[in-house]
Order: sequence, then structure tokens, then C-alpha cells
Amino acid sequence: MKYRKLGNTGLDVSVLSFGASSLGSVFRESEDSQSIRTVHAAIDAGINYIDVSPYYGLTKAETVLGKAIQELPRDKFLLSSKAGRYGEAVFDFSAKRIFSSVEESLKRLNTDYLDILFMHDIEFVPASIILEEAVPAMDKLKEQGKIRFSGISGLPLQLFDTLLPQINVDAILSYCHYSLNDTSLIELLPLLKSKGTGLVNASPLSMGLLSTRETAAWHPAGSRLKEVCKQAAGHCTARGVDIAKLAVQYSTSHEQIPTTLVSTATPANIINNAAWTEEAMDTVLLKEVLDILKPVHNETWISGRPEYNERLEPAKGGGTV
Repeated sequence: MKYRKLGNTGLDVSVLSFGASSLGSVFRESEDSQSIRTVHAAIDAGINYIDVSPYYGLTKAETVLGKAIQELPRDKFLLSSKAGRYGEAVFDFSAKRIFSSVEESLKRLNTDYLDILFMHDIEFVPASIILEEAVPAMDKLKEQGKIRFSGISGLPLQLFDTLLPQINVDAILSYCHYSLNDTSLIELLPLLKSKGTGLVNASPLSMGLLSTRETAAWHPAGSRLKEVCKQAAGHCTARGVDIAKLAVQYSTSHEQIPTTLVSTATPANIINNAAWTEEAMDTVLLKEVLDILKPVHNETWISGRPEYNERLEPAKGGGTV
């Protein structure tokens, strides 16, 4: 496993990291003992960073992860969780709730501190709440030793363009913007470098778009994007390759993207994912897949408040681009 520096935090993170959302039965029903084995398999494979949130499985993911990591030395892994989002449409970024949320997370996770605390999906609330309540709360939590580093997360890249010049946080978590079908995250790299901000990339499979299976009904992508991504996955299958392998290799190969989160509740899956990062990428297949995806390159969807989605225009077949 390779490791890279996470901005100016001084943390060395594995290029592939473990997203614990699957432990909360977010994608399918998961069995706790298997989930615990998956966490241990990830650590054994060289993965040293785990991310979770109270929102995943409505605290189930944190609870199961807490059982898994209480069996591990705390210096064997880096841990991040989140605050602010607690349900499909339940948001509270007040300082009071952030303080109580972190205390609840620490208890569920059986730990004394978080390495990083992210404000979760902040595009759904006014910026003033983040500036006046959330960021000062994270600074206070740092002083108390409850968290080591602070961060923000969300889908629209415009969110980070708008807020990062106004605040001091140590890291951001971005998802679905550095994968085979969407590399728009690259546009944000100069700003992150200038501020020394760490970057966590998530969802190399674009929340299931890059698959031969039907996309989940809740997926917000437009029909054209779903169809073209499915075509790319089918092409890989015809070539005898799982597109997940190519996607993981592609997302972890960029030297300026420190780490990419993947989520699974199956030990064999995380072992395979980790092994893929050590194998050479099939550059011929990669070119073929990128050519198939070219018509929908960087196509995305609206998330949150209008001011963070101003650059997006309607795309054919639904969704936005």
C-alpha cells in the first residue's frame, strides 16, 4: 500500500481508505460480524484511514465500527467522522449540536478523539451557519483535544470555491468528482495546494453508476449518465475485467489526490480493492472506457442550495452537467 501526505496535517494516509457507510446497511443489509471482519481485513491490507458518519445507517455504521476498532490499537488507524447531517433532510450545524454530536460519536466509536471531523453535506444550509457556528465549534473541539483536524464535505465543487477562501479548515471530503466519468475535482487542486488543505476523494464508482447492475432508485444522476456508465461497465465485463478494478486503480493513481474512500462490508472485497492498487493499470482498456464515457465526462447533478449549483445546466436525459 502506498501512502501520501494529507495537506499540511502531517498525516500519512493510505491511497485507498475505508468508507464505513456500508457497515450501516446503507447499500444492502449487512451482518455485524462480517462487517467487523471487513474492518480488520482493511487494516491488515495496509489501509490506515477510516471514515464514518452518524448519518450512515442512522448511527448503525458508527456503532458497528466502534465494535471493530475497539479490538485494534488506536495508533493503527486514522479515524474521521462527521457532524451536521442526521437524516435524509435533518441538518443541524449549530455549535451546541456539533458538541453533543461529537460526544455521541466518540462513545459509539469507543475512542477518545477523532483525527478529523467533517461537517457533513454543508451545501444544504446557508453559509452563515458554517461560518458563524460550525467552524468556531470545530476550533473549540481542537482546543479540547476531541478532534485533531477539521474539515467540510459536500457534493458541489462550487461549495469549496466559495467557502475555502473564507475559512481555515484542514481538509475537505469530495465525492463523485474524481472517477472514470468525472475528473472535475482536478480544477480544485490549485486552491487546495495554495491553502495546504488536505483532500479526501470518495466514491470511485460514482455511487454505483460504474456498474453493470441497475443504479439504485435514489441515485440522482440523469438517465443518459446512468446509461453511458452502464455501457462502460459492460465493455469491461466483455473484456473479462470488473470495472471496479479499473475505477479504483484510476482514482488512486493521481499523485495529488492523497486518498480515495471505498465502502464495502465484505472482507474479500476490501482485500481485492487494496490489491488492485498495487497492480499495473490496463492502459488500453482505460482508453477504451474513457472514450465510451466521453459524452458524459464531468456530468453531475444538483445538490443543496442554488448558490452552490449556479454553474450547472440541464443535461439531456435529466440530471445536470
